Amino acid sequence: MAPRRSGDFGSGEDIALIDLLDRLLSGGVVLAGDITLAVADIDLVYVGLRALISSVATARDQNLPLP
Repeated sequence: MAPRRSGDFGSGEDIALIDLLDRLLSGGVVLAGDITLAVADIDLVYVGLRALISSVATARDQNLPLP
């Protein structure tokens, strides 16, 4: 069996959770969602969520503001 290269995840292969987490954080993940609570077709509450999850190194490479 050939050694696994970084980013070489073909179908049917087992992927360790740490490998998946490393791959997601190296590129970043954007979560987005909207929730609207309504009664009798009248919108009462709107909640919008936008979140970017990435490693600190990736954020620095992309010049994103860090707290």
